[in-house]
Amino acid sequence: MKSWQLDRRTLLKGVGVSLALPMLNCMGSEKSQTERPKRFCAAYFPYGSVFQKEDSEFAKWNWTPTGEGRDFTFGEIHRSMEPLRNDLTMIEGMSHPNGRSMGGHDTADIWLTGSELTGSRMKNSMSLDQIIAGHQADQTRYSSLVVSTDGGVGEPTRSSTLSYNRNGQPIPAQNKPRVVFDRLFGVTSDSVDAQRSSLQRTGSMLDRVLEHSRSVRRKLGKYDQKKFDEYLASVRQIEKGVERSKQWLEIPKPRVDEVGLSLDADDSTPQELIQTMYDLMFLAFQTDSTRVATYQLGNMNGATSIAGKFPQLLGMGKNMHGLAHGGAKGKGGEELGKWHQFLADQMARFLTRLKSTEEGDGTLLDHTIVLYGSSNSQTHRNANYPLMLAGGHKLGLNHGQLIKSDETTPLSNVYLTVLNQLNVQADSFADSTATFDALTS
Repeated sequence: MKSWQLDRRTLLKGVGVSLALPMLNCMGSEKSQTERPKRFCAAYFPYGSVFQKEDSEFAKWNWTPTGEGRDFTFGEIHRSMEPLRNDLTMIEGMSHPNGRSMGGHDTADIWLTGSELTGSRMKNSMSLDQIIAGHQADQTRYSSLVVSTDGGVGEPTRSSTLSYNRNGQPIPAQNKPRVVFDRLFGVTSDSVDAQRSSLQRTGSMLDRVLEHSRSVRRKLGKYDQKKFDEYLASVRQIEKGVERSKQWLEIPKPRVDEVGLSLDADDSTPQELIQTMYDLMFLAFQTDSTRVATYQLGNMNGATSIAGKFPQLLGMGKNMHGLAHGGAKGKGGEELGKWHQFLADQMARFLTRLKSTEEGDGTLLDHTIVLYGSSNSQTHRNANYPLMLAGGHKLGLNHGQLIKSDETTPLSNVYLTVLNQLNVQADSFADSTATFDALTS
């Protein structure tokens, strides 16, 4: 290592005190100067958006821009995206073929997996974000950040999380900003030795559980063995988390000032809540606390969804589900469009923060791929998803375009391309047939 280079885990040490440094350009080896962190973020909204006929007076509220290729014009929803047009691609016509026969409120579960959840086939598969997270799990304190408005996991086909582990089990999402902040940046009052002892005890207990599981499993029938194995997989995930925590014990969490963050925002203050969640994802990326994040802005549990009342709280009349049903025709398109304009404004704010933050030979946005969209076009229609892919210039993505596809091209082709651009080598993803070269050529 040259004298002007620093290891990214270097600490400032004083009398009884050690502080972690922020990410600096001089950290790491010469190789790391060209291989910057590669990040992925996905944000999902339920019930689709506005897709009215082009001759409608409310077509200006349609999700899809007019035109094609690089000659396209944003409608009212995406006005705030205009300064970012060369940093994003709008995609029209794609969906998951496995989702087309599913119920109209069932497909959030498969947005990042591409699986089929119908009839007796209710087992999901590993989500795109978790594949990416697993590939670089040893690089950051946390392998991924999973957040949503509703929190937890929800229920099958009414998921409250976008993320699924390698066994297809949902990963619980956090929905309280202060809890997320404390996990990422909070300082514990326990000493390092006390934390290590606690982790050691937890690890020992898990070892005993796994040891006992062998004798229990032998007594079970085939069906119960399968369910038992799924449970054990979850225990092993906890065990891996314990090992990861041990590795990072000596490295203090980044110091982040909470001024300007609405950490006590909740479902009664939707704008503050959404902005704060995006801010936390930004800070997690900026401090390299994680390189993978997912955010579900609302589940598809109808009127019982916590996020369902957000449009009403913002003065937009109906709840989210009601707006979606009215958006298919007439003035309902404008009402739904204003809600999606609000959501797009929050995404534009997030992208702008990433773009405004320099990193190496580019920006945070240049080294981050952001997927934004839904698994309905209009509510109950599981085709022609509203989709936007942003960022990743330094990862080989080519933007500033509207790509029109058709139903013969599965969305998994885009996901396969995302994996490859993030250096996660894969021959396929779900039902992919090829990479989607329009994004990289």
